[in-house]
Amino acid sequence: MTGGVSRFAESRSGTDLASGLELRANQGILAKAMDGCSKMAILQTMQLTLSPCCPSDRTDFMDLELDPEVMRFLNGGYAVDHEQDEPNATFLMPRGTEPYVWTARRTTNSAFVGWFCLWPGSEGLAELGYRLRRMEWGQGLASEGASALVNWGFTSGGYDKIVATTMAVNHASRRVMEKIGLNYDRTVSFEGPDPIPGSEHGEVWYELMHSEWNGS
Repeated sequence: MTGGVSRFAESRSGTDLASGLELRANQGILAKAMDGCSKMAILQTMQLTLSPCCPSDRTDFMDLELDPEVMRFLNGGYAVDHEQDEPNATFLMPRGTEPYVWTARRTTNSAFVGWFCLWPGSEGLAELGYRLRRMEWGQGLASEGASALVNWGFTSGGYDKIVATTMAVNHASRRVMEKIGLNYDRTVSFEGPDPIPGSEHGEVWYELMHSEWNGS
């Protein structure tokens, strides 16, 4: 399951994303974003432990990109060739050194579930994203982890608004966004370099303001 941080991000790696953020942000916004990164903490849910990602997560992250079903709404459903550069990739491909990315593992046995991200944009705004192993779909884990990041974003991250985006036809991801309290905002045209199945229906944006958050 995938959602968010697919085309909001300007490049494919955490390092490139940080560079893109610095280029478009003024010093005050960047300082606030880095302060939010410094506050990253281990988050616990009913079933998951969400930890700031580390280099040892690299293999697990890369394995996600080898599953065509996981990549369906990101590149049309093909395994990423890690031997080739992906200059046109418009989705985040973390490698364990990025800020704002949490690794999700089952608390009971430390089994890898996926990753979640709360990436800062303009001042006071962050975009929610997630990518989970296919075997973990349909168990409520995406909603569980995403809700934890929304709570952290409003209580510790200092954000006023959290947004998320996905393809309009990605109904599973849309249900996650709605379940955790985000509200549909708009549908926009697909902006990727190459159309993928379903992209003719556009991409949807969801959002939640801190003032509307119920604190659950």
